[in-house]
Amino acid sequence: MPQPPEAVLFDCDGVLVDSEPLTFAQIQEEFAEHGLHMTIPELEPLFIGHTIEETGDYARAHGAMLPADWADGFYDRMCARLARGTALMPGVEALLDRLDAAGVGYAVGSNGRMQKMRATLGQHPALWARLEGRLFSGQDLGMPKPRPDLYLHAARSIGADPARCVVIEDTATGASAGIAAGMRVLGYAPSGENPRLKAVGAEIFRDMAEVPGLLGLE
Repeated sequence: MPQPPEAVLFDCDGVLVDSEPLTFAQIQEEFAEHGLHMTIPELEPLFIGHTIEETGDYARAHGAMLPADWADGFYDRMCARLARGTALMPGVEALLDRLDAAGVGYAVGSNGRMQKMRATLGQHPALWARLEGRLFSGQDLGMPKPRPDLYLHAARSIGADPARCVVIEDTATGASAGIAAGMRVLGYAPSGENPRLKAVGAEIFRDMAEVPGLLGLE
């Protein structure tokens, strides 16, 4: 059985909150409005885990006539959409309860802006209260994944040894950041399969109820 970690570092979108379907629907609609027509299955492997700025750069390179300030406007529109109702991923609160009971710290490292985390996590007041002060944005801090800096920063900000942290991610981009930081990475794949996550070295699991056992807490 593994030794319990000092802290668990969570990605946000697709790990804590079910925000990705709404986000990709917004991207698809806005790309189409500006001349680039793509299906959501085409969009997801290209942009999941990436920043909105990177997404806009790709669209422009492939013919979309996006305005220069598109990323900021998109963020405002997307956050308004997400704020109307974004569910938590199943089992998240029970997992945090288990970490609290075991004395294991936690934090969040997201490639999204703090504005987005406030729109999604903020509509769940009990969870927001638990995470406030432990939310770190790769975009806002200028250290987006797949660079390791965000997870190293998150660990040190909560007083945890990075070498004793475990990352929970649902994208290859984020998993690569955790591995580059020298951390063990658990890859959340509710379908049971995610070849991209597995290829970069994440340990695949499909249900948050599995995590305590994987962390040596049972």
